[in-house]
Amino acid sequence: MKISNRIICLAAAGALAWLGAMAKPAPSILSIKDTIHDNSVIVPESFETDVKKMQENWYLKNYAQLDRNADSRPNPVTTDQDYIDRLGLIPSVIEMPFNSIVKNFIVMYSERKRQLVENMLGMSLYYMPIFEEALERHDLPLELKYLPVIESALNPSAVSRAGAAGLWQFMPGTATQLGLEINSLVDMRRDPISSSEAAARYLKQLYGIFGDWSLAIASYNCGPGNVAKAIRRAGGGKKDFWEIYPFLPAETRGYVPAFIAANYVMNHYDKHNISPALARKPILTDTVHISRRVHFRQISDVLAIPMDELRALNPQFRTDLIPGDIRPYALVLPSLQTFAYIANEDSITNHNAQLYSRRDIVEPATGSISGSNSNGRYVDELVVKYHTVRKGETLAKIAKRYGVTVASIRKANGFSKKKKIQRGLRLKINTYKRRYIKEETSKETPEVSAEAKADSTAIERSLELVIDTVAEKPIPAENLTQHKSAENIAPKTETRAKVENTAKKSTPAKAAPATVSHKVTKGESLDKIARKYGVTVSDIRAANNIKGDKIQIGQTIKVPKKTASKTNSNSNPKSKKKRKNR
Repeated sequence: MKISNRIICLAAAGALAWLGAMAKPAPSILSIKDTIHDNSVIVPESFETDVKKMQENWYLKNYAQLDRNADSRPNPVTTDQDYIDRLGLIPSVIEMPFNSIVKNFIVMYSERKRQLVENMLGMSLYYMPIFEEALERHDLPLELKYLPVIESALNPSAVSRAGAAGLWQFMPGTATQLGLEINSLVDMRRDPISSSEAAARYLKQLYGIFGDWSLAIASYNCGPGNVAKAIRRAGGGKKDFWEIYPFLPAETRGYVPAFIAANYVMNHYDKHNISPALARKPILTDTVHISRRVHFRQISDVLAIPMDELRALNPQFRTDLIPGDIRPYALVLPSLQTFAYIANEDSITNHNAQLYSRRDIVEPATGSISGSNSNGRYVDELVVKYHTVRKGETLAKIAKRYGVTVASIRKANGFSKKKKIQRGLRLKINTYKRRYIKEETSKETPEVSAEAKADSTAIERSLELVIDTVAEKPIPAENLTQHKSAENIAPKTETRAKVENTAKKSTPAKAAPATVSHKVTKGESLDKIARKYGVTVSDIRAANNIKGDKIQIGQTIKVPKKTASKTNSNSNPKSKKKRKNR
């Protein structure tokens, strides 16, 4: 019995000890941060950036001086304490503790991605002031400027596998909620200024939800819903990133450590033999508001700004087209070029305008080969321009600017192939503008009045009688040869002269022949139409002032009506009989 009681007492003591151990407070937050290990974290896509392609960036090539041998220099041995001390030297509001996961990301940047770091240092010369300005405007910690390092490797054109885009990697839904425009021509997620402003407002909202920067940064990656869910699964209450770490998505578990590592390497790159990026020359930019439809090529041709420079400074315009006719847009240019743009805006927008303009009205084709239809046609009009040769310009460059050939410029100015142009020379440039001319449908000419018809018929009959009477008179044999050689022209008798004089007095003023309108159908020709209306092809050509036999389906042409004399002569039996006798 005593033994049993002793066993029970021992068991009870063991249970109490176990319960006491369970009742001990959990390890401190600091120890969790310092001792956490996780081999399942997912590396951000920015680590996969193609460094060689990145080095082709226009800004890096023209404005930043980089050391292309960054990967070949040895990385000094660094202890954990070195990392801890250097993290402590970063002037930041956001807590940046050290642990094995943070160390793994630091090592990745400082050893395996050294060239990437140097490229980002070069890009930071241009982008960091933009980020800092937006963060300052919203009173946010400036260390947040390194979020785009892990989001996009400072590439404004970066697009993730999930569809996030731009320096701050916004998804379309989040971007539109923040007021960023996304369409086929413009994607403001790629605009450094607009996207930085949106990112600052979004981060401020997230911090307002959680009251902790580590959670705000985590929610920037996976969304506030997932962070709130992780907090509930961790037991609720006031938490930070490291307490809810096991309940977060795998990618987000590596997001805050990567952010800490980005701050470390962008501040202490020199401790790892990574050369600082130097500004080869300062880039000063300004903006001009565009209220017209303009293509980068027009700006490039007129102001001699490289296309790559325009794209690098304005990555938000997806197709190189600024749709300023829809609403005004800000265009970033080198500061000195903004004045040149304002002074030459008309020349820029008119340069090869037909290539980039939108057609407001388009008439459907009628099936004919050429660009005309029954209601109008397209014509190319000659537009003469003049250009004064500037320093360094060649005929080829000038021809490209106006969209013409060198040969056409030489021909317009009477230059030989060996002729060289000089600065100040004024050149004549023949350009062509395509224009649509709308034609009114031909209306049928009013018929001749009945009285005029009657007078005309009477005169024609009188003439026929006189001619027939003269023709019936016998011709002397000696005059027969002469008569034939005169092509049967009857001698002018007194009677005939009298009638002709009467005809001259009675005949009204000559009016335009009456016509009818005919619309050409498939398979018709001028000859077929002429036979249909009992006229000649020549009559139709004259009425329409056309040459040749080419007509088009759907074309409306004028067809002269048959004259009274033709109708009369064909219907007069007496006339037929007398002609037969002759």
